[in-house]
Amino acid sequence: MRQAARELDALNVRVLVVTFESRSAARGYVAETGIGWPVLSDESRALYRAYGMARARWRHLLGPSALLAYAREVVRGRIPRWPSADPVQQGGDVLIDPAGIVRWVHVGAGPGHRPPVERLLEVRRAADGLRTVAGEPRNPGQGE
Repeated sequence: MRQAARELDALNVRVLVVTFESRSAARGYVAETGIGWPVLSDESRALYRAYGMARARWRHLLGPSALLAYAREVVRGRIPRWPSADPVQQGGDVLIDPAGIVRWVHVGAGPGHRPPVERLLEVRRAADGLRTVAGEPRNPGQGE
């Protein structure tokens, strides 16, 4: 996501990271990762429930996509740590436009199940009518 920061800015996308961990743990995460986006602590998990993010199955935590995500971290020189909180809480990505309309929700099956950033950018462009979600130019004379 950090690699796409310029394009996210150009599309007027504001990233907000939400965690169910405590504020103290969130501050630790910011210090550890150097993340530049705001981080919201949602210990009650109200936002998670609102967007359908429930409990993952253990097989998703140790499945191929999770193992690949862990391997990527090792290649980058970061050793994944065992979660200090709830490892089966599903995460995801939600795209909300400036008017408050939810344009897209992705609920991850496990920690490695995330959409490519390009997918988020496609959805954002489609919301502006710049391109359809499939990436094809949209005919301004056609309705959706």
